[in-house]
Amino acid sequence: MIDQIRERAEEMRARLRAAAERAGRDPDGFQIVAVTKGFGIDVARAALDAGLTRLGENRVQEALPKVAALPDAEWHLVGRLQRNKARKALSAFAVVHSVDSIELMRRLADEAMRAGLAPRLLLEVNVSGELTKAGFAPERLEEVAPALSDRVVGLMTMARHQADEAEQRRTFATLRVLRDRLQESSGIALPELSMGMSRDAEAAVAEGATLVRIGTALFGPRPG
Repeated sequence: MIDQIRERAEEMRARLRAAAERAGRDPDGFQIVAVTKGFGIDVARAALDAGLTRLGENRVQEALPKVAALPDAEWHLVGRLQRNKARKALSAFAVVHSVDSIELMRRLADEAMRAGLAPRLLLEVNVSGELTKAGFAPERLEEVAPALSDRVVGLMTMARHQADEAEQRRTFATLRVLRDRLQESSGIALPELSMGMSRDAEAAVAEGATLVRIGTALFGPRPG
């Protein structure tokens, strides 16, 4: 399993480096977050042994046993987070990609201060405008600037599942522009752009993704 995951990771990394080069971007300017959601500790351990040190999960409760078993990984929460689970999330995850309200941002920053932790937070933006997705509306993002926590290091989004490459790139380019504006208006550095999954990772990297969330392309379809 380790060899298979390593081979898939190398193939994905080569594709993404090529996409970055075609777009005139730094081919080493992104990191893969291997999303182990739905898979057991054995798969997460194999990913870590294959050199994928950044592991992603969607749900706090599902992640906790994996985090306990594999403390050497850098764990990323890429799924939606309820405010009442903020403390548990901070005990497990170094990076939270899915901060979708000012209230949640403040709760995480306050809990982190109390616990002496230094999580990295990303604001989720609903660029595609889909009703089924959480996140800040793009036109409201500037309202966050005065309250922006210095724990926030960037933005995250998802393209529509049915989007073609042109739409994917527009979605990701929009997030990059929004990041640039928020960075300027807040005076806080926002180096991270979390965007792209197995189906649209190349479009994301071409538009400046620094964190790419890859699951299926590394591990195959999720069980059940």
